[in-house]
Amino acid sequence: MEKTLPLQEQPCPARPASKPRNAIVGVLFPLAVAAYFLFPSSLPQIPFRSSDVSSQAPKCAQPAALFPRDSGDELSRAYDHVSTESFRNGTIARLSGAVRIPTESFDNMGAIGEDKRWDIMYDFAEYLKNTFPRIHKDLKTETVNTHGLVYTWEGSDSSLKPTLLMAHQDVVPVPDATKDAWTHPPFDGVYDGSYVWGRGASDCKNQLIAIMETVELLLDAGYKPKRTIVLSFGFDEEISGRQGAGHLAPFLFDRYGTNGIAAAVDEGATFETAWGQLFAKPGVGEKGYTDVSVIVRMPGGHSSIPSDHTSIGVASELIRAIEAEQYPAHLTDDNPYLGQLYCGAEHAPEFPKKLSKLLGSRAKSSSMCPASKKKPDYLALEAAKQGPAVKYLMQTSQAVDVITGGVKVNALPERTEVVVNHRINVGETPETAFSHLTSLAKPLAKKYNLTLHAFDGTAEAPMSISLSKSPNTLAVAPVTPTDVDIVSPYAVLAGTVRAVYGEDVVVAPGIMTGNTDTRYYWNVTKHIFRFGPGYDSQLDDGLGNIHTVDEKVSVTNHVNAVRWFMLFVRNMDEAVLEE
Repeated sequence: MEKTLPLQEQPCPARPASKPRNAIVGVLFPLAVAAYFLFPSSLPQIPFRSSDVSSQAPKCAQPAALFPRDSGDELSRAYDHVSTESFRNGTIARLSGAVRIPTESFDNMGAIGEDKRWDIMYDFAEYLKNTFPRIHKDLKTETVNTHGLVYTWEGSDSSLKPTLLMAHQDVVPVPDATKDAWTHPPFDGVYDGSYVWGRGASDCKNQLIAIMETVELLLDAGYKPKRTIVLSFGFDEEISGRQGAGHLAPFLFDRYGTNGIAAAVDEGATFETAWGQLFAKPGVGEKGYTDVSVIVRMPGGHSSIPSDHTSIGVASELIRAIEAEQYPAHLTDDNPYLGQLYCGAEHAPEFPKKLSKLLGSRAKSSSMCPASKKKPDYLALEAAKQGPAVKYLMQTSQAVDVITGGVKVNALPERTEVVVNHRINVGETPETAFSHLTSLAKPLAKKYNLTLHAFDGTAEAPMSISLSKSPNTLAVAPVTPTDVDIVSPYAVLAGTVRAVYGEDVVVAPGIMTGNTDTRYYWNVTKHIFRFGPGYDSQLDDGLGNIHTVDEKVSVTNHVNAVRWFMLFVRNMDEAVLEE
């Protein structure tokens, strides 16, 4: 059975003792009746309150569609050109060409300059140079840590913080064993009349090419930005980004300082139809991350005279305990998914009545008394019934992904290692996982007379269970503000979405369960959006089979992303931002 823990709601503290209620009512009720008939206008007006969220003040206001005011003839023609067959054919060719360059990044990559697998990035950089000549002629172009790419279009007003557009050049490797399962070869960049197929087509060379198309078109149209525009492209996002974004972010921080960037847009969440309503869901937060290594060391020996329990058996017992007890589902006030629930309650025609009632109860109780950790979070538990994709927006996940142990069939395993991956829920920390795993390992260590070394930095030793965290442990990301009642970057983004796709689209805050290159940019800007702005209403395939066989992207989706970036850049340029 799944263990349930905390809840936000807490019973209000008991009131001090007072006079018996019946006695007070006996005195006040006749007076109230008399006052009502004699002096009705003098009584305070008490508003009606309902537990339904619809009775509360709106929590998901939607800005109007936002179009740039300064639209000269050349800029209008450039924007209209994106919808032409000529541009469509050209961008198909440019995206397909990018997909044909196999910029795979592998978990065991060696040092840059030594491991020849990095050298494919030179080919990709040369492709961009040849494909987008105006950018490389007119913008400041810099490389960071050899393969990181930074393009800077200086604005005319240095007092305005820059707009940062991000993507990554690398792609997930394609295992040789799966190549024959692809409809089209993974690095051929085939266009079939609707989709461009291939590794990286939707993760995320489409976004990178859309950004480059946008800047090239604006340059050709003679656009002169007031706000500086910066493009930053990492090259190892798929293996945690330490060599790419891990160097690019400090480079930009040195140049612009703390919160020196107005807003950053990177790959991320897209569009989703839920409860009968189309939502755009820019990721304004990310879960935290940690891998925990569990090493069990026990005596070896010949398998013909085995011990009752081997290191593999003990590790398996711990795995069973881990999987038997999931982390609790709960929603803190700053979890972006709570914002999506409010958006659903206010705008979606099929939003479940039970969820709406729970939202209303939460809004009412949270304004009356502090949070509680003594009750289950009934709102989160009800929302989690929609499936794992929703459940893990509100719950720390755990997955036993790697196990190694034993070297020979007739030799008892002296060492077994298990790696457990965690994505940390908003409102928790990696220490939540460390404490939980320690509590599970402690009784096992005692049971088998093993020494427990839990996150104490001690090297593994004989007859022990050792727990250690990975070096890429990451706290939960700061949540981007989502104000729309002021001129905020989020309001600009939402207004741009509604300009491109119409005001029937509801923009709601999203949360990423994975991590993007933005993990390195937290001190560069408070306004980070992990968002894929392309959408195709006829061929809506979500994220387009990223990281698996038959990755692809709809060309309409890709063209719409170019349209969005063209408007967003100009809308940001004109915005007088309030922070």
